[in-house]
Amino acid sequence: MFDEIRFNTIDRLPGYVFAQINDLKLAARHAGDDIIDFSMGNPDGRTPQHIIDKLVESAQKDGTHGYSVSKGIYKLRLAICNWYARKYGVTLDPNTEAVATLGSKEGFVHLAQAIMNPGDVAVVPDPAYPIHAYAFMIAGGNVHKFGIDYNEKYELDKEQFFTKLKKVFKESAPKPKFVVVNFPHNPTCVTTDVSFYEELVAYAKEERFYIISDIAYADLSFDGYETPSIFQVEGAKDVAVECYTLSKSYNMAGWRVGFVVGNKKLVGALQKIKSWFDYGMFTPIQVASTVALDGPQECVDEIRATYKKRRDVLVESFNNAGWPMEKPQSTMFVWAKIPKVAAHLGSMEFAKQLLQEAKIAVSPGIGFGESGEGYVRIALIENENRIRQAARNVKKYLKSLEGLQE
Repeated sequence: MFDEIRFNTIDRLPGYVFAQINDLKLAARHAGDDIIDFSMGNPDGRTPQHIIDKLVESAQKDGTHGYSVSKGIYKLRLAICNWYARKYGVTLDPNTEAVATLGSKEGFVHLAQAIMNPGDVAVVPDPAYPIHAYAFMIAGGNVHKFGIDYNEKYELDKEQFFTKLKKVFKESAPKPKFVVVNFPHNPTCVTTDVSFYEELVAYAKEERFYIISDIAYADLSFDGYETPSIFQVEGAKDVAVECYTLSKSYNMAGWRVGFVVGNKKLVGALQKIKSWFDYGMFTPIQVASTVALDGPQECVDEIRATYKKRRDVLVESFNNAGWPMEKPQSTMFVWAKIPKVAAHLGSMEFAKQLLQEAKIAVSPGIGFGESGEGYVRIALIENENRIRQAARNVKKYLKSLEGLQE
C-alpha cells in the first residue's frame, strides 16, 4: 500500500553485509554447532568492579532516576577533559569543547546530522567502519572515498594518503567540507603518528575543511606504539573534533558511553542537536563513567594485555595453520588477507565457508567498502584456548581446499 510514498533516506542505505554472516551464525547455533565467534568487536570481558560499584551506589540514590543532561553531566565532561590532559597534555573546556554521547556511534551520527547540508561532501578513506560513511548519507550528504595504503606493519603510507586526498580536493565539485580519519583504524588496524596530523591540520586550514578524528582504539596499542591525538598539534581545535568511546578500554560496550571534543562550533552544533533528540544517558551510568576516566587505570592495562596476548596467540597459531598474517600494533582486531588457496572465493564467500566448514565467524572485508575485498577482520573476543581450536579448524578447512584444487 502507498507504494508512491518513498523513504529516500532508507533507500540510500544498502543491506547490512554483516547481517548475512549473523543470520548464518544464528542458524548454525540453533542447529547445535559450536561457533567460535570473531565477527564483532564486542568485548567479552567484565566491566571493572570499581566502575560497577559506582553505578550501583549512584542508582541507589533517589535523585538519579530523572531526566539527565543531553550533553552529559558536568562532572563527566570534566572527567573527559581531565583524561585528555593526563593522556595527551591537552587543555579542553568542559562547557564548550566536550559533549558526552551515547557511545561514539550515536555521537558521530548526530554530529553528521548537525553539520551536513544536503549535497555537502565528506571524505572517508576506504575501507571504513560503515557508519563513518553512512552517517553523512543519512544526513543527506555525499561521500567521496579513496583507498588507504600501508606497509606490512600496518603503518599508514602518509605520502599516498595526501596524494589521494589532494586529488579529491582538486577534482571534487562541490569541494568537501569534512574529512574523516580513524587511527588506529577499524578495520585495517593501520596506525599513524603526530606528523600525519600536523600535515592534515595544515591542509585543513589551507583548503578550509573540518576534520573528524575517531580514536576509539586509542588505549589498545602494543609493542611500544602509542596512539596520538590530533590535539597534540597546535591549532588543531580550530579545525577538528575527536571521538572516543569507553566501550573497548573499560569493557563498557553495552553501557553506551562516548564523547566528542574539540572545535567549539562543531561541539556546539552537536550539543544543540542532542538537546532536541535526547535527555542524556542514565545519570548513574554517567557517574560511573567519571570513575572510569578519573579512577585507577590498571584495569585498562590489564585489558590491553589481554588483547595483546590474544593477538600473539592468534597470529602465531593461524600462521602455523597455513594462514599467513602479521601482528598489528593496535586495535582489538587482526586484518587478514584471505589465504591464497581461498583467494578466488572473495571475502563474503570465504567468510560463509569459514562459518559453515570451520565453525568460525569473521567479518568479510567487503562489508567495510570496496577496498576491503580480499580481506577479513578477525576480532580478538575469544579466549586463547578457543583461538587455538579455531586455528586447528582453519588448518583442516584449508587442507580441504587444497585437496579440491589438486
